[in-house]
Amino acid sequence: MASNEKTSRDIFDCRLCGQCCTGFGGTYVTGTDIKNISDFIKADPDSFVDTYCDMSGTRPVLTLNDHETCIFFDPEKQCTIHPVKPYMCKAWPFIKTIIKNPENWDIMANSCPGMKKQIPYKDLQRIVALEKEKLDNSLK
Repeated sequence: MASNEKTSRDIFDCRLCGQCCTGFGGTYVTGTDIKNISDFIKADPDSFVDTYCDMSGTRPVLTLNDHETCIFFDPEKQCTIHPVKPYMCKAWPFIKTIIKNPENWDIMANSCPGMKKQIPYKDLQRIVALEKEKLDNSLK
């Protein structure tokens, strides 16, 4: 790697602000996510989707609480399921769509103060692909 190549730390510095937990952004949950969260909160995985999710097309997404944040977000404690947070949350903001559509990065950065804007697309695509690969490998 050339010494002048950007890394994930150059383009994202999480501020723990909770903005990514706010609003209906569609935090999809996989079967594995559902099992892990259910075990963690001692809920029945068979009723998890009915209790904690809304449907976005055919996919379950975590529902929002009365404060328009993720049902598992607490303003004082932050993420109450952090040890088992969904894949999509673990990946943020290095999500797959950025590899194909790097122009979405600046749009997402409008809601996330930790994301730096105006990153060259080639750098974004490389960094996101690398971070996605690292996450996927860590979950095997």
